Formats: sequence, structure tokens, C-alpha cells
Amino acid sequence: MTERSTGMIYDLSGRHLLTPADPELPVRMRRLRELGLGGDADPLLDEFARRVGDITDAPLAMVNFIQEDRQYLGGLHAGDSVPAALRAGLAGRTFSREHGYCPYVVVRRKALVLDDVCDYPRFAGNPVVDEIGTRSYLGAPLIDRTGVALGTVCVVDVEPRPWGRPGLETIKALASELVTLIHDREGN
Repeated sequence: MTERSTGMIYDLSGRHLLTPADPELPVRMRRLRELGLGGDADPLLDEFARRVGDITDAPLAMVNFIQEDRQYLGGLHAGDSVPAALRAGLAGRTFSREHGYCPYVVVRRKALVLDDVCDYPRFAGNPVVDEIGTRSYLGAPLIDRTGVALGTVCVVDVEPRPWGRPGLETIKALASELVTLIHDREGN
């Protein structure tokens, strides 16, 4: 059961905030437009997501841009072990802001490591747990040179994963690398 109030969505059973307030949204939308990000699939970002999946050995790797009413996967890699139904569901590259953990990463502006999402009441009730079987998540914000959190680079697995400190350091380094690539491309 959920309740909408002032643009935020709460789980009534525990009053956990399911979608965090996002005061930076207007600035992010303007910056994404300037960079030409968040509207179309991008081969560079798809290749980067593939590399992230390879490095982390995760079946799903994404470059995700958080927008007004959706999340957009500008980069996506779904490995061979991803079920066909899930792969088909990701084909449109968009999903609700209430699905997943990237909105938290962007608003908090900090990486998030969930070895097993079921260990965290705030995150265990997220729709992606039941709908796509998400059991672990690792993501870091993409904070560009203007200070705007554009989105995330993240990986998801359908099994619990002991990401720990090595996973955290890896995803943060990959996020930094991607921001550099975005800036390099902006300069050309």
C-alpha cells in the first residue's frame, strides 16, 4: 500500500520513503539537455555499461539518468544470464522513478552498496524486488564538473552479492571514469 503526498511516495506499513524528494531535478534536467543525455540510447554508454558488467561480473549494468517522471537507461548491458522476459522489459530503457535504487543514489550524492536488498527494510519493498527479482545493487552517482548529479552507473544481480568495500571502490572509480568521458565528449 502506498500513499502519495507532496510528490513523495511512502510505504504505509512502515512509512518508508520510497521515492526521495529531488530538489536538484530542474538543474539536472537542464544539464542533461546541454549534454544531450537521457533521451536516446547511446552506443558509447552501452559499451561502457558492458564493460562495467564485465568488471563486476554482474548480469545487469546500466548508466541511468534520473528525470522528472522516469529513469532512462542511456547505457544498458544485459548479460546472457538475464531472462528473456526481463530483457524484453528493459528494451524501452525507461521505468518509473519508484523502481530501483538509483533515485536514492542521485539525491544522496553517495554510492550505495546493497549486498542483499532483503536485509534493508527501506529497500526490500521496492517493486524491482518482486517484478524483476533484484537481490543486490551497487551504484554510484555521476557528478559532473558543474556539481550536478546527472544519474548513476550501477549493476544489479538476482542473487545476493558480497560487494563490500572492493565493490564500492570499483563502482566509484567507474563513475569517475564515465564522468571524464562525458566531459571529454562535451569538449569536442
